[in-house]
Amino acid sequence: MAAVPVPESTPQRVAAVREQLTSLAAYLQPEELAGRVTELEGRMGEQGFWDDQEQATKVSAEHARASRRLESWQTLAGDVEDLGTLIELADEDPSLGEEIDQQLAGIESRLAALEEERLFSGTYDGGDALVTVNAGAGGTDAQDWAEMVLRMMMRWSESRGFKVELLEASAGEEAGIKSATFRAEGENAYGLFSAERGVHRLVRLSPFDSANRRQTSFAGVEVAPVVDEVGDVEIDDDDLQVDTYRASGAGGQHVNKTDSAVRITHRPSGIVVQCQNERSQTANKDTAMKMLRAKLLELEERRRAEEIAREKGEAQDVNFGSQIRSYVLHPYTMVKDHRTAFEMGDAQRVLDGDLDGFVRAELLRAAGTATTG
Repeated sequence: MAAVPVPESTPQRVAAVREQLTSLAAYLQPEELAGRVTELEGRMGEQGFWDDQEQATKVSAEHARASRRLESWQTLAGDVEDLGTLIELADEDPSLGEEIDQQLAGIESRLAALEEERLFSGTYDGGDALVTVNAGAGGTDAQDWAEMVLRMMMRWSESRGFKVELLEASAGEEAGIKSATFRAEGENAYGLFSAERGVHRLVRLSPFDSANRRQTSFAGVEVAPVVDEVGDVEIDDDDLQVDTYRASGAGGQHVNKTDSAVRITHRPSGIVVQCQNERSQTANKDTAMKMLRAKLLELEERRRAEEIAREKGEAQDVNFGSQIRSYVLHPYTMVKDHRTAFEMGDAQRVLDGDLDGFVRAELLRAAGTATTG
């Protein structure tokens, strides 16, 4: 195999990486982060630490996050240093070109992932997310599209390493789903999924139309932070209507087929939540109440954002029901985000869960808006 020389663009890429690394160091503050890890380890080693399970879990989770972040930084900084040495050796051995290019690409990818964390500044961004997909206008096509969106979201969630739990799925009359809710559990799940909130539009030749005509369908995605502390949101029992029913339809083996399914309607807000995956009615009600609490909290956050926008006199897009992205399967294939203009021609790859580019572009846009706003 012929030797691959070091590309001319390599010095510029390395300079960009070093600049990003310096900027990231100012944000992460590695020395302070190392001190925090040591402090948390000390607390975890104290006698009686696990007596308060709730507090111990929080401390352990923070320690895990801080340790992972510190280790990622240290490894990345070391690899950038090694890359500099490798480039110096390439002056004498041009065959190192391919190895340098591979290492540089890996560093750029890991740097982007670590830098992504700077985009999460909201109170609940670092926590878990409740994601609800609802079929919109378009009849059976829309219900089929909603199921495709659900699959896409869950696949992306799993690709990010999140634990995914389907809590509820209501089947459509002929195909697909009317609605479904799943929980994505992992670091920054809510912050990431917030970029997917809104209406997703599909254009395709309808598989449910005998004439195979082009059809436009819509599916809405709602995202709420998971809130375990009861005190975060006050709920009056008199405002609740609790119904039980038999779980059926979409969800397959993930959904429990018993009379234990629970639906809770919060009369003042009109919010409806339901859970059918737990083994008992009590467990389903507990989970549904957590879902309700999360959605009420998200509603309050939305109202707060609208109020801030009004005070600033801004025409800020705080309407989470607005159309955010189009998926065109006919007469050409293209997925385009209307907020950022980010697009991909391989629509199937996107539908299979490749959403990283769209999400990162939206997080960067939102962060820029917050900075300049």
